[in-house]
Amino acid sequence: MNSETIKKTLEQVSRGDLSVEQALSELKNLPFEEIGCATVDHHRSLRQGYPEVIFGQGKTAEEIISIMTSLTRAGENVLVTRLSPEAVPFIEEKFPEVTYYPRARALTLIQEPLKVKGRGKIMIISAGTSDAPVAEEAFITASTLGHDVDHLRDVGVAGLHRLFGQADRLEGASVYIVVAGMEGALPSVIGGMVDKPVIAVPTSVGYGASFGGLSALLAMLNSCASGVAVVNIDNGFGAAYLAAQINRL
Repeated sequence: MNSETIKKTLEQVSRGDLSVEQALSELKNLPFEEIGCATVDHHRSLRQGYPEVIFGQGKTAEEIISIMTSLTRAGENVLVTRLSPEAVPFIEEKFPEVTYYPRARALTLIQEPLKVKGRGKIMIISAGTSDAPVAEEAFITASTLGHDVDHLRDVGVAGLHRLFGQADRLEGASVYIVVAGMEGALPSVIGGMVDKPVIAVPTSVGYGASFGGLSALLAMLNSCASGVAVVNIDNGFGAAYLAAQINRL
């Protein structure tokens, strides 16, 4: 339940359009709701500015549907990440208005029109096409949280002239999310070019000695460029959430 919903309820009580008992009934699930399979945090929008996001990995379709039902009843937009493809048909049957993004393994249900909450643009930069699933998760997350997002694709260090050829697109962003696998060098390059925060996302893309993204993670943690922060391997969602907090008005 977000601040706008609560404000509307209180205004209705103030005008006499809604009784105190009716308002209490609407607010009864604050701060959380027990639904059996989960405890849904309806207070998160008020506390952090964004509603709870459903992490789909390891959850059954029935559990995801139950959590979505609770969130939509409270008037929230819904974002599900790391969603199993097998669960999608069941969710679409219950909520036909959802949008599914197969490459990002994400799903959204937008009830309220998205309001721009950012003071500037979030720029996502991905090193290679193989990094696209993680970059797209970041893009969908930041967009759903109400931010203007741009995505500069396939400009890794194997052909750095591709990045320099689009240097004008780097201008005007408030925060950068840089997604790279292999040796993970791109965030250091971006960190040396821009004057805003850079959030580095190592991906599990690479041959055996990349150790599932560990080599990229360590390279990013050891970046010599200033202003570079690092999230966990393949964590496009976490990078986008942090970028949204930095960019929020």
